[in-house]
Amino acid sequence: MSPLIDVGTLSAQLGDPDLKLFDASWYLPSESRNAAAEFELAHLPGARFFDFDGALADTASELPHMLPDPQKFEVGLRALGICATDRVVVYDGAGVFSSPRAWWMLRAAGHDAVAVLDGGLPAWRAAGHPIETGPARPVAAGDIVVTPADDWIADSARVCAALDEEASVVIDARPAARFEGREPEPRPGLRAGHMPGARNLPAGSLIVDGALLPVAAVRKRFDALASPSAPLVFSCGSGVTAALLAWAATVAGRSEVAVYDGSWAEWGQPGALPVVTGPA
Repeated sequence: MSPLIDVGTLSAQLGDPDLKLFDASWYLPSESRNAAAEFELAHLPGARFFDFDGALADTASELPHMLPDPQKFEVGLRALGICATDRVVVYDGAGVFSSPRAWWMLRAAGHDAVAVLDGGLPAWRAAGHPIETGPARPVAAGDIVVTPADDWIADSARVCAALDEEASVVIDARPAARFEGREPEPRPGLRAGHMPGARNLPAGSLIVDGALLPVAAVRKRFDALASPSAPLVFSCGSGVTAALLAWAATVAGRSEVAVYDGSWAEWGQPGALPVVTGPA
């Protein structure tokens, strides 16, 4: 399944029994938006809410929306009705912002048939396609089996190794001002700056009007930072826009990508992990 699907293609497939839709909206605290409440105001027909900041997160971790352990994740995905043979489409209310986080989580769980809706809910509504309101419809439990795909997941040790390897490239999705340490981090107590040797590709630079840039333009952005065969590890503030870059890189044909789940929420804490400031 292609990692990218447009609203026209999805509309033609709506109602297929093996197709499951999920709203993976999430917003920064500064936006004061309630994604779960907005889901009940408007969502795609038959969609359910993919709560990667709550029910589908490791709530025991001090870090935000970390991947849960495989057993908890499997229970949560089955409760959403996901089966092993399903095709999954995820979307969000901002266009493309948080939905790639759900895409990456499912890929990391070993479920490959998952795509992000280009343009998300705004594009769907703009095209005049139907909208549902209210709570999600009841569904039967799914039978998905979570088989962790460790290649998709990076921890701080793997990031350190990638920074030391000539072949691998670490790419930070935060805005340039935060990457360079010119602006403070929104989470209190974190150091400003970036990992020594990391490169910067702000996630927002790949999105225009809520949709991904043309694939050729996306590929050009990545090729400017790393050779086409280089393994890529992505980081950001808390693992959301890092997943957007991982998804975009996959759309552009990259095959070796991983997301640093802890991202700057972990790396930026006071401690031994190295931090530098200034341009890459």
